[in-house]
Amino acid sequence: MAAGSQLLLLLLLPGLTAASHSPPGCKIRITSKGLDLVKHEGLRFVEQELENITVSDLHGKEGQFHYNISQVKVMDLQLPFSNLHFQPQQHLAFNINNASISLRFRRQLLYWFFYDIGSINASADGVHIHTVLQLAKDEVGRLKISNMSCNASIARMHAGFSGTLRKVYEFLSTFIVTGMRFLLSQQICPSLEHASLVLLNSLLDTVPVRNYVDEHIGIDYSLLRDPVVSPETLDLDFKGMFFYRAREDQELENHAVEPVIKETERMVYVAFSEYFFDSAMHAYFQASVLAMQLEGEKVPKDLEVLLRATFFGTIFMLNPAVVDAPLRLVLQVSAPPRCVIKPSGTSISVSAFLNISLVPADRPAVQPSCCLPTMAAESKLSAKVYLQGKALRVQLDLRRFRIYSKQSALESLALFSLQAPLKTLLQLTIMPIINERTKKGVQIPLPEGMDFTREVVTNHAGFLTVGADLHFSKGLREVIEKYRSAPAVPAEPTVQTTAASTGPHQL
Repeated sequence: MAAGSQLLLLLLLPGLTAASHSPPGCKIRITSKGLDLVKHEGLRFVEQELENITVSDLHGKEGQFHYNISQVKVMDLQLPFSNLHFQPQQHLAFNINNASISLRFRRQLLYWFFYDIGSINASADGVHIHTVLQLAKDEVGRLKISNMSCNASIARMHAGFSGTLRKVYEFLSTFIVTGMRFLLSQQICPSLEHASLVLLNSLLDTVPVRNYVDEHIGIDYSLLRDPVVSPETLDLDFKGMFFYRAREDQELENHAVEPVIKETERMVYVAFSEYFFDSAMHAYFQASVLAMQLEGEKVPKDLEVLLRATFFGTIFMLNPAVVDAPLRLVLQVSAPPRCVIKPSGTSISVSAFLNISLVPADRPAVQPSCCLPTMAAESKLSAKVYLQGKALRVQLDLRRFRIYSKQSALESLALFSLQAPLKTLLQLTIMPIINERTKKGVQIPLPEGMDFTREVVTNHAGFLTVGADLHFSKGLREVIEKYRSAPAVPAEPTVQTTAASTGPHQL
């Protein structure tokens, strides 16, 4: 009995493992080179936070001496040695060593009947700060700083005194400097904790998670699992699934190859599997927008002449009243298009129905007599995928087109003369419309103010990668202040305004 249970467990184990690890449609890798760029921008942000440290007043009594230190203000920061690096499994470590902080504060001293007031310049040297940020996905699938540990210390601190009571201040400097060093060191970590858990998380709120792309579809960029951190990289697995807005809860099962990123030379790599593109075309197919109708003057004249002479000649002889009736062409995709990514390139296969008819006014449509009114069509498109800014764009080109009848070889032979003019029609009329829409692109999940530069696209078997460098178009402080007073980003989808779709048009 026990042996049978073990055998059953072994048979079920592969399925359970596959279910627990859903492959991503989109994967992002940030390398140590990308982290170096983030460090420079982050260091500016840390400086700004430390400059705004609030230190409590210091007051005390030693014999007949009464002293009060207030209005402490950071005047200057020197952070010569800093380091930001990955720390497995889910951490970023940020260290500042041998920094110095220049202070200025107001002094008040009472000794018997003597009262003195003025300012004191002080300097904290040998400042060491060690912080570790833990990264995780939250309940809606957004990357967050979930926890932070911090340790700060000041090796030495000294103050410069002047004036008639300089000797008195120097006598009391031990009490004043020791107290100031303690108060200052106690304020460093709370300031950085607020900067990380509140301010930087508000920056991560600008990363799109579940957005509407246009009036038909949306994109789900929720994280599938916590980030994976190695000594050199940080990997993020996103669902990368488009969805039909009328059926937002419907999931398209992912059977595509999981993207594998091995490169580390560029700052960031973004990988897209065939599932990413298939889900977009599946969502548009569900929305019933993958159709095109040409009627009357929209049908090219040479094609109209050919169709009337070839397919409607007998009808004109039997029913002269429909000779001048407008011609209608309807091209309707019959199944969700499929994307195939190979090292040699990316292609999209499309199956469709073509319907040809005459549409006389106030009368039923007239179908050709020589063959079935609805014919099958197959086309193969080559796709050039590229990244511009934060938008993934696609340029399509019609490579192959075939029209045939599913009923008989003779009907297919009769349709052969239509292939060349219909292919020309697609190339000159329909493809420009499609490319005008797809070139608007769809946004990649990056925080606001961060863009890609020097992008290079590489095809693999079942997925493609985009290697790029990063560029800050806005500072961290600028983006944070923009959203600081705004309400938190909701879990519900929001309309995407800076990018468009891989389909019909942008909302």
